[in-house]
Amino acid sequence: MDLTDFDIIDAHIHQWDPHATPREFSRMAKLMRYLPVPVDIAAKLAPRRDREFVGDPTAYLQPYLPADYRADLGNTPVESVVEIEAEWTGWKPDETRWVASLPFGVDTPTLATIIGAADPAAADFGAVLDAHQSASPLFHGIRAMVAYHPDPAVKSFTAHDGALTAPAFVDGFGQLAERGLSFEAWVYSGQLPDVTALAERFPEVPIVLDHLGTPAGIFGPVGKDTGHTARQRQVLFDRWRDDVTDLAAQPNVLAKVSGLMMPVLGHPVPPRGTSTPVPTLLGRVGPLLAHALTVFGADRLIWGSNFPVDKPITSIVGAVEAVATGLSDAGASTDDLRKAFGGNAVRFYRIEPTT
Repeated sequence: MDLTDFDIIDAHIHQWDPHATPREFSRMAKLMRYLPVPVDIAAKLAPRRDREFVGDPTAYLQPYLPADYRADLGNTPVESVVEIEAEWTGWKPDETRWVASLPFGVDTPTLATIIGAADPAAADFGAVLDAHQSASPLFHGIRAMVAYHPDPAVKSFTAHDGALTAPAFVDGFGQLAERGLSFEAWVYSGQLPDVTALAERFPEVPIVLDHLGTPAGIFGPVGKDTGHTARQRQVLFDRWRDDVTDLAAQPNVLAKVSGLMMPVLGHPVPPRGTSTPVPTLLGRVGPLLAHALTVFGADRLIWGSNFPVDKPITSIVGAVEAVATGLSDAGASTDDLRKAFGGNAVRFYRIEPTT
């Protein structure tokens, strides 16, 4: 599908340098730098849940910076990007300051928005938000690492379920509204009712559902007992469909048609350096895209590449083609695609026009 005349905003990318900034995966990256063991051998030392989540650890073991993203773009006409926090382990506003210092907008797309890390349940949540806002005027919201999966062999990012509904989290969440900030809800699909409850309680806070709720195992087996049979996958899809429908009834929620090529969804990982054919991807993600378009409508969908996390499965070109074709097949018009691939992000993130 030809999108060359679109002003595309990639509303979900990550930037990191595990050698020079504090990340959850920095220790392994530094070790690999000084003890150059072949990556496939080193990967075998990691827990199964980590291996299944990342698919191919290569991108996590080296920097991923604006020039790397530019190289991955191919001929995709991305005008600007939204950078999303990624496992910074130090003082969280330092990540916002670091991202703002990166060389975007020279021979790379411009940096339109920064989404930082913060925990509404933390006692210093307000101070963290204020520090983010001081670090960069591009800071417009937060993402909290609350993704939890009941299968212990699927990677979780918090120790317990119910993080979104914990009293301390709910008590702090209102500070986003006070500051006019948004919330990125990245959860596994079993947590979708908690996102709905949060959106219903705080209708004044703009919320975007990242990656359509990440239904782990929906395309194939992951973990100990997730997506291992066709019946399991159908039950997973049915529950995801119903819970996404309920969430879409909250008018303050948009959904990102992003992260649909994450390995944890159960995609088989192709050989390193190759991509899954677009028709194959379409066969998997098409039903999710069609349902998202039906319940959210074209005015509440936002595209993001989720690079480099999705890179083991597809290229950015392939991701754009799969999502654009899937939405078009589901009835989206050219104007609808312009909204999903740019216009809605401008509105949600309050992106100022470039000059």
